[in-house]
Amino acid sequence: MASAIGTRATKHGHSVELLSRNTAKAQALADQIGKGATVGTFGAKPAGDIVILAVLYDGVVDAVTTYGEALAGKILVDISNPFNADASGLVTPSSAAQEVAAVAPESAHVVKALNTIFGHVLVKGTPLDAFIAGDSAEAKATVAAFLDSMELRTFDAGGLQAAQLLESAGLLLMGLARNGAGFELALGAEVS
Repeated sequence: MASAIGTRATKHGHSVELLSRNTAKAQALADQIGKGATVGTFGAKPAGDIVILAVLYDGVVDAVTTYGEALAGKILVDISNPFNADASGLVTPSSAAQEVAAVAPESAHVVKALNTIFGHVLVKGTPLDAFIAGDSAEAKATVAAFLDSMELRTFDAGGLQAAQLLESAGLLLMGLARNGAGFELALGAEVS
């Protein structure tokens, strides 16, 4: 997902900074993304206002805890899905986003987004629908503007408690893909 989001973001004129414990891997990804993608220093304060947590569920809380106060004042976009080992269920009674919010600095704002779009579908660059949830209207508006700038039509699902619904929608997407719809699909909303 880091590759897909980074590629789509740079295509639409955004700056991308990658942060990873593995600097060589991050540099290889920055080189793949191109268009000025850079590699920051692991543990340092991220350069942008929006920090996309492109980490699997089992590492997302640890990543936020590791960065700690370096994330103060940032908008943290949780894209993870707390799937069990075979992606047939969810492993948390709350949501990954709520778990992130519990360990994030108080001045950080968590927004759930992009967990209902497969990376290989996102990177194609076609217009898609993106669903978001979060408690800060200002943070959601900032994330929505960012996503909209990348040709993603944003729909606000509500407060951070709605992250549970979005993670269930991620599970629905996985189930549909595995049971005949294929992995080239994306969830969308019909608006008339």
